[in-house]
Amino acid sequence: MDGLPEYMQAYYKVLLDLYDEIGNELAAKGRSYRLIYAKEAMKKQARGYFHEAKWFHTGYTPTLEEYMPLALLTTGYEEIAVTSLVGMGDVVTRDAFEWLLGDCKILRASKIICRLMDDISSHQFEQKRGHIASSVELLMKENGISEKEAEEELQKRVVDAWKDINEEFLRPTAVPTPILMRILNLSRVIDVLYTNGDHYTHSKTKLKEHIISLYVNPLPM
Repeated sequence: MDGLPEYMQAYYKVLLDLYDEIGNELAAKGRSYRLIYAKEAMKKQARGYFHEAKWFHTGYTPTLEEYMPLALLTTGYEEIAVTSLVGMGDVVTRDAFEWLLGDCKILRASKIICRLMDDISSHQFEQKRGHIASSVELLMKENGISEKEAEEELQKRVVDAWKDINEEFLRPTAVPTPILMRILNLSRVIDVLYTNGDHYTHSKTKLKEHIISLYVNPLPM
């Protein structure tokens, strides 16, 4: 920890304490192996952010083919999906984690939905504040097309990704349905956050309304 910048040390300690707490609970249930997967996913995520930061600070513009693998990683959806399985019951096994990390179709589709919807909705704002080129700019540059045409093409890829998710639910499924539902629901979150705007960044608009409707004024059951 001493090798980290001071501003990162507090966050890192909280993260380690959290993993220790989770680890103790998992050990009591004979599930300690799960935390190993969560930690490795977090490390992979951090390396992805670092790589992206290097691109930005050196002014490097990748090709779309080069951009997508890193951009899918930095959605955070692989790390979130892996961590979301840690506290589940016996339906989750080692094989489930290995399947999830084996570039399974449903997780890849979920990451594509997240990355492309994010890029379509937020690329103009991100370019103004300083960011690496998004899939929109890269597709425009490589294909010599307009911004609108690039966004329409990427939206088609989002639709195809939803088809892949639906396909994964056709029986027999690769893993138990509750595991698939975790990934499906993550994709649904993205649909809420990035349909008709970047409601994640500008959270005082639609996202605020959704949170109020869920937790402040929920529908009576």
